[in-house]
Amino acid sequence: MSFVDLYSSGEHRRNLAHFSSIASLAAIDGEVNPKEKDLLDRFARKLDITDVEYAEVLSSNNKYPINPPNTSEERLERLFDLFRIVYADHEIEEEEMILINKYAIGLGYSSEAASKLIKRSIQIFGGRLDFDDYVYLVKK
Repeated sequence: MSFVDLYSSGEHRRNLAHFSSIASLAAIDGEVNPKEKDLLDRFARKLDITDVEYAEVLSSNNKYPINPPNTSEERLERLFDLFRIVYADHEIEEEEMILINKYAIGLGYSSEAASKLIKRSIQIFGGRLDFDDYVYLVKK
């Protein structure tokens, strides 16, 4: 197995873990409704989740539990990954916002901290930074 294969499979496992967390959050209030199902379908395509993996994640005996990271940097990294997925199509929809908020809280952020972090992340990923922020990020 080549190094590229190892990296790809590791990345795929990470994508599968992200998808599982997102699916678990979508189903947290009971059944996955049609809007949530559409959103999960989009995430599955963006994350390259197979039909078999998709069915396994949505089954009642899901073996991919939500495991919040131990460090704040790891939590930020997971949220960053989710924003990269969401912004792959250069827009964010209301259903995605609801799921991102649930995900941030599931990662261990308080509601207030999650709101601030999400608002700032949208500014960054949406390209709506003011000049001072741009300069700070470029020089960092």
